[in-house]
Amino acid sequence: MIEIVSHTGGHLGAGLGVVELTVAIHYLFDTPRDRLIWDVGHQCYPHKIITGRRDRMRSLRQGGGLSGFTKRAESEFDPFGAAHSSTSISSGLGMAVARDLAGDDNNVIAVIGDGAMSAGMAYEAMNNAGSIGARLIVILNDNDMSIAPPVGAMSAYLSRLISSHSYRSLRHVASQVARKFPRPMEQAFKRAEEYARGMVTGGTLFEELGFYYVGPIDGHNLDHLLPVLKNVRDADEGGPVLIHVVTEKGHGYPPAVESADKYHGVGKFDVVTGAQAKKKSNAPSYTSVFAKALIAEAEADEKIVGITAAMPSGTGIDKFEAAFPDRSFDVGLAEQHAVTFAAGMASEGYKPFAAIYSTFLQRAYDQVVHDVAIQRLPVRFAIDRAGLVGADGPTHAGAFDVTYLCTLPGFVVMAAADEAELMHMVATSAAIDDGPSAVRYPRGEGVGVELPERGTPLEIGKGRIVREGSAVALLSFGAHLQECLKAADELATRGLSTTVADARFAKPLDTDLVRRLATEHEVLVTVEESSIGGFSAQVMQFLATEGLLDHGLKIRPMVLPDRFIDQGAPHSMYDEAELNAPHIVATALSALGREETVAAASELA
Repeated sequence: MIEIVSHTGGHLGAGLGVVELTVAIHYLFDTPRDRLIWDVGHQCYPHKIITGRRDRMRSLRQGGGLSGFTKRAESEFDPFGAAHSSTSISSGLGMAVARDLAGDDNNVIAVIGDGAMSAGMAYEAMNNAGSIGARLIVILNDNDMSIAPPVGAMSAYLSRLISSHSYRSLRHVASQVARKFPRPMEQAFKRAEEYARGMVTGGTLFEELGFYYVGPIDGHNLDHLLPVLKNVRDADEGGPVLIHVVTEKGHGYPPAVESADKYHGVGKFDVVTGAQAKKKSNAPSYTSVFAKALIAEAEADEKIVGITAAMPSGTGIDKFEAAFPDRSFDVGLAEQHAVTFAAGMASEGYKPFAAIYSTFLQRAYDQVVHDVAIQRLPVRFAIDRAGLVGADGPTHAGAFDVTYLCTLPGFVVMAAADEAELMHMVATSAAIDDGPSAVRYPRGEGVGVELPERGTPLEIGKGRIVREGSAVALLSFGAHLQECLKAADELATRGLSTTVADARFAKPLDTDLVRRLATEHEVLVTVEESSIGGFSAQVMQFLATEGLLDHGLKIRPMVLPDRFIDQGAPHSMYDEAELNAPHIVATALSALGREETVAAASELA
């Protein structure tokens, strides 16, 4: 696995931490008949290697290759696809109940990390599982929890004892005897036994949720793992069981163990030294520019705070935290809480920036509507990973945020065309105090424009003309402005004078700009890195209600296609989505009825 990830990049530390656990589970359980669910899927590479995909591992996260996460379409050993956290217990419980309804007797095993246990969904599922009483095995892979008691021979012995048939039979007999006593005494006996075990093992919380707790045990010691897993597998009693396994991220590979982030996500690296290859670039990443912009605003306004949901380095909030440790908040893998937490701060006059990936913000949509938008609270959403994101594939693609935010009354929705625009939009959000706002920006590097020390607030709802023309108008929303400029160059070689405009705002829409483009050009093409129903829908709604479609304007909206696009290089993914410069050229020519030149334009791809 180390050799493979050194060539492909990917999630290394989490997988190294579960090698022994993966082997033990597959050795003792009859997968795929027994269902094995990996929460998130960062740790599933060893699972893939030993379930028939070893010879394809070098295609990991590559176009046409293996997904970096579990995927139902990829293997029968992946019963549930995942790449967002905290879904394993819910899906596992659903499988367990379906199994019982069907009269089957297979096992269902959900492996969830301690990070994923910070999300409310995991506890909702555990509460439900405890009340239903379906047989479900949850393995808590604890590699960073401070609450874990010491793990050693005594702990292993107690875990083996508690999970054994003899102990559980004795417990059953004791419970039967206790029932002969008055109900208050019966309950007292039961509580005493649970709390006695809880004091020894630390599992009282899980017992209160209705799970039979076993652990903690050393997740790297097969002599400890195998007896406990076998006992739980062979138990006659029903009900959910939680096995607490303590592991070490990056186990067995010193550079990963010693790394601050435990080699969670890595690029290509040297196996011997562990040094990661760094891409040569003259442009900073959008994420780092956001951090620079937010720090600049916070230096001028002590009310600005930064919030992230377990992605400090991925969103740039780690840099903000270094500058303002008391004004930075990482709430864990809990996007719903993050949004309402931000709303609470906004209600008290603070200026929260909630930095959350587009694909993760989807998990908090009700909170965005109910707790932020309806109350017109000035929460600022910094939406990283907008558009297609490359190797992480469809589960992490930021395809829907424009659509799901533009439908909300009172929202200001912006998209940055380059890194300087991002700085100005962060400043704009900081200045908006009467309602919510959002700025979206892609993963990866900017285009290399000069950056100011601090952004300048933009006029709300006003775009800009980047290039003047007369025949075709290309209206871009977001980071595909450079592709529009390339397309304009190509159209010029074909005798078509082309205007290129940067909308900046999807909401409120620059209606003066749209009206001008519609009335002064024969063709209007809108271009965005998001799904149907987003920016183009706002434009077409305005054109239709104003009667600007009644006099021959040819409008062509270019959006992401109505399908999920598998992982690959970002530019290749946009080729597949038909959103790059040659496709923009072909779309404009087609609108003009010049079909004979479409193939030639497409060859540029």
